[in-house]
Amino acid sequence: MAETTAVHDEPVAHLGGGEEFEEREFGFWLYLMTDAVIFALLFATYVVMSGNIASGPDAKSLFSLPHTAGETLLLLCSSITFGFATLASLAGQRGRVIQWLIVTIVLGAGFVAMEIIEFAGMISAGAGPGTSGFLSAFFTLVGTHGLHVSLGIVGIAVMTVQISMKGLTNPVRSRLYRLGLFWHFLDIVWIGIFSVVYLPGVM
Repeated sequence: MAETTAVHDEPVAHLGGGEEFEEREFGFWLYLMTDAVIFALLFATYVVMSGNIASGPDAKSLFSLPHTAGETLLLLCSSITFGFATLASLAGQRGRVIQWLIVTIVLGAGFVAMEIIEFAGMISAGAGPGTSGFLSAFFTLVGTHGLHVSLGIVGIAVMTVQISMKGLTNPVRSRLYRLGLFWHFLDIVWIGIFSVVYLPGVM
């Protein structure tokens, strides 16, 4: 039987749902694995094309490590705040879940904004995706990740509305759990981008 305390907005409960939950969980993991394959292919393409700068600029003249470090900090912090939201959901604290999700949205939006600024600056400097094979691979890899982050922000916003309207029911907790896995997955992919694309590019 679920227990409640005075400081909790919702009863403490565990993720459940029987076979339906297991099927959705399995389907989500299949999606995540296909996404991982897509990013692996994009990484491989970038590694192959990274030296093909043609007559365009190279990575060292384009990348700004402080700017990228700022993006990384925002995304890592957003993963932490999502973790706090997950812990609050397990404790049945609906208000705190919504607060942490809003903070996550703000951090994620800041990351996307910095990425757009970076892309706009490169394109205005004549380093667009059509300039060289290196830049085509770069814009495809980093842009695909940015698109995923943008979709994740939309998903978090929808989840915030669901929690405010429906509370922390088991189906809502289940969706929050899967969305959290997706968000943390994007964090891992970005660490790979930082390590494979940006760091070697400026060294």
